[in-house]
Amino acid sequence: MNLFSALISSGDIPKIDAMTVFIRALNITYIIIGIIAVVAIILAGFTLITSAGNAEAIKKGKNTILYAIIGLIFIALAYTITFFVTRNFGA
Repeated sequence: MNLFSALISSGDIPKIDAMTVFIRALNITYIIIGIIAVVAIILAGFTLITSAGNAEAIKKGKNTILYAIIGLIFIALAYTITFFVTRNFGA
């Protein structure tokens, strides 16, 4: 008897509805995108530090930081909306 069969026969398999799975998937997506934005900010800072006065590199670094911060704001807003909707209308 394998583990899967034992779980089925004992009835210990957790029951999770589709909304819970969807919310967890969204939360994982928000975390991954947030990590990517933070890494982009770190790399942009490195670009600024190593620009050595190159105007094009400075502009690229500043724009990357700007867009990454805008992305973080959108992620925070999306999380807030998801949290509000799921707490008041959903799961």
